[in-house]
Amino acid sequence: MGAHISIPMYQRAVAQRYRLAGQKCKKCGKINFPPKAVCKYCQASNEFEYVQLSGKGTVYSNTVIAGGGAPPEFAEEAKCKGSYPVAIVELEEGPRVIAQLVNPPEEGYAIGMPVEVVFRKIYEEEGVIRYGFKFRVATQP
Repeated sequence: MGAHISIPMYQRAVAQRYRLAGQKCKKCGKINFPPKAVCKYCQASNEFEYVQLSGKGTVYSNTVIAGGGAPPEFAEEAKCKGSYPVAIVELEEGPRVIAQLVNPPEEGYAIGMPVEVVFRKIYEEEGVIRYGFKFRVATQP
């Protein structure tokens, strides 16, 4: 196993992983996700208002990860399932996130396709199941 994330560090990220909690910069008004200590857009502010992100977005870019290219935390999944789709998703609120895509449509995922967040098991470490967000084709536009 590669990139170890301690249980306390994982617990600090629960709001962003389970609720898509972002932060709106009080200076420039842009949404930071995942949350940062300083605004990644204006670098001038560390004052934020927490916002609930909708979980809706569009595929900005996508690829398929094959077994040999899987990060260590997904090695087991790659062994079981083979390849899997991953995308950069542009959220309605502006931020772009990298996430795994699930339940691909027959024609596959395409740039511009509307997607929505789902929460699924990511991997298990130290006997703790780590959940997080993935995306699927949006059921409603």
